[in-house]
Amino acid sequence: MAPEVRRRRTLGQVLLLSAGFLVLVAVSTASVLLVNKARSDSAWVVHTVEAENQINALLLEVRRAESAARAYLLTQGQEFLSDHEAAVAAIGPVLEKLHGLVADNPAQVENLAALRSVIETRLSQFDREKLLVARGDLAAAIALVRDAGSTSSSKTMRDTAEAMRLEEERLLALRTANADASQRLAAIVTITGSALVVVLAIISVLLVRRSTRARDDAEAQLRESNLNLEATVDERTADLREANEEIQRFAYIVSHDLRSPLVNIMGFTSELDELRNDIFRRIATLARAASDAPPPAEGTEPELEGADQQLSEDFTEALGFIKSSIAKMDRLISAILNLTREGRREFVPVRVDTRELIEGIVSTLAHQAAETDTTIRVEPLPAIVSDRLALEQIFSNLIDNAIKYLKPGVPGDIAIRARTKLGFAIFEITDNGRGIDPRDHQRIFDLFRRAGTQDRPGQGIGLAHVRALVRRLGGTMSVASELDQGSTFTITLPINWNASNRNSDR
Repeated sequence: MAPEVRRRRTLGQVLLLSAGFLVLVAVSTASVLLVNKARSDSAWVVHTVEAENQINALLLEVRRAESAARAYLLTQGQEFLSDHEAAVAAIGPVLEKLHGLVADNPAQVENLAALRSVIETRLSQFDREKLLVARGDLAAAIALVRDAGSTSSSKTMRDTAEAMRLEEERLLALRTANADASQRLAAIVTITGSALVVVLAIISVLLVRRSTRARDDAEAQLRESNLNLEATVDERTADLREANEEIQRFAYIVSHDLRSPLVNIMGFTSELDELRNDIFRRIATLARAASDAPPPAEGTEPELEGADQQLSEDFTEALGFIKSSIAKMDRLISAILNLTREGRREFVPVRVDTRELIEGIVSTLAHQAAETDTTIRVEPLPAIVSDRLALEQIFSNLIDNAIKYLKPGVPGDIAIRARTKLGFAIFEITDNGRGIDPRDHQRIFDLFRRAGTQDRPGQGIGLAHVRALVRRLGGTMSVASELDQGSTFTITLPINWNASNRNSDR
């Protein structure tokens, strides 16, 4: 999948999640607000119904008090008096509760004040009627009832109560409509929000299915690519191994074939060296005969003079150059043969106590160390599983180089230390020698390449061979150095090396 497609798909998923989150928040907020409003409208409906009930209850208690008073007036029965007093006692709390219910409506407050005044007037008449009956003045009590019936107090009370009922019924209708509207709106918002959530969920499912298919396709392609890659790697590895073996065979054949003419050159050079004295003795004899000089005494060699003397010296110098070149060529061929033999050797992993191994190497180099006044410090080192002979060659070469390239006149100080990390042992060989120019840090690992002043014997093979061995053991090698500041060679090797995957150079 292209990066741009992945970016757009990721952006779409983020936007979808954001939209879903915003829809949920909006629906939740609107639902809470509308539910609260519907609850409030319902509460006002209940409030109105309760107010209307209290109005009816108030009129009922007043009628009850009036009926009980008339019955008491006609019969003087105490049970009617008790009923009247109970009704009168209930009127006050009903009035107070009704006042609390209509306190939010100024018109109802005014109507209630008028109703309260009429009721209080009517109750005071009841009290006078009861007082007259108690005095035995029944005629005066009846006359008082007739006077009360002729007044408009009862009609005023009925009209006022009816006006209050009508107002409450109006409010009930209004508040019921508001509550119904709030509930409908809440239902619409809930249904709409649920529909949006369902739509978003469907889109999410579709996107997830598409992503899953894309992931499955990518995994299938990756598996196929891995199979192809493994086959390609195996093929390239086989080709590389075959090429490496071919190079080793070629190097061995070339080195072996070069040695034959080199041996002939060495033999003929030795014969030339032996013939040299005879040739120049004859030249000296012929030169004396040509100049009529007396022959040399018996048993003495004729002396060369002039151009013949210079020719003899040039001939001797040329033979010396030939011999030194032959010796160098012989060493290089021997080194190449050793490398090819080492490259064909199968490594055998064994448990190696590296401190014991390096201390043994140090003991074999004790004479060179004593000559240069060098101290070699071997710190505690870990045991690893690796090829013992390869380790000996690696550390022998590095320690020998550290002793060989010390600064003249400065006591040598070489330290070998190690640490472990993530399944690897990291060895460091540090010296206080002449150091290596940073520009030559890679050069020194090339075959037949050397760096710095060439005042020590060598063919430029050691470090190249060491790095090849380290690589075959599954490790890495590096150097940190500055001129006149010493050097630190770092070798990283697996603690448990497996020979099954490392028997040829990488």
